[in-house]
This record gives sequence, C-alpha cells and structure tokens, in this order.
Amino acid sequence: MTGFGGGNMSGLTSGAGMSSGFGVGSVSDGFLSDAGIASSSAGSAAGVPFAGMLQTMIQQTNVLDQKASQAVTGLLNGSGVEIHDAMIATQKADMAFELALQVRNKAVGAYQQMMGMQF
Repeated sequence: MTGFGGGNMSGLTSGAGMSSGFGVGSVSDGFLSDAGIASSSAGSAAGVPFAGMLQTMIQQTNVLDQKASQAVTGLLNGSGVEIHDAMIATQKADMAFELALQVRNKAVGAYQQMMGMQF
C-alpha cells in the first residue's frame, strides 16, 4: 500500500495518550511480531516524543506493507504461500495504514483547532 504522497507506510505504535493502539502493553495475536517489532511496556512509551511515535508508526506500517507485498507476490508466483496467509498479511497492512491515516487526520485537526484559537 502506498501512504501519504505516494510513499510506503508501515506499522504503528502508540504514545501514552493512546493506550488502545499498537506497541503499548502486550499483544497476544502477534500483530507487531509480524512487523518485526516487539511490544513495549506502557512505562517506556511515556517518554517517547510525539514525532518519534509518528516516525515509528510509519516505519512499522511500511514493514507490514512490505510483508503483504511479499506474500501476494509469493502467492502469484506459486512459491508455497497460501491464499489465507496472503489475505491476512494484506488485511494487517490495510488496518495499519487506516490507523496511521486516522492518527494523521486527528493530528491535523488538532493543529487546525489550535491555530484557530485566540490568545
């Protein structure tokens, strides 16, 4: 999948204010392990600046996108990739991209709201 400006996007993490996102707490389904990212504890995520969290989120989304592309290519080449594995990888990449897009939309909305404030 392609992200903002035509570039690839990859995986997601969450900062302290977004405890329902990726990277905070334990992940039992292996979603982040598929992206090659180990889950971190909530205590270590509290010190990560917002820009670092966004950068990590984009990197992880890119990793998931690359894995989905490899799975689909392997399926089309007949190199032993099962169709359900390719579909799962594609859905993980799609969900990661959709979450990244929503985080971006919320950040832009918050910026626009702050710029509209009068001091």
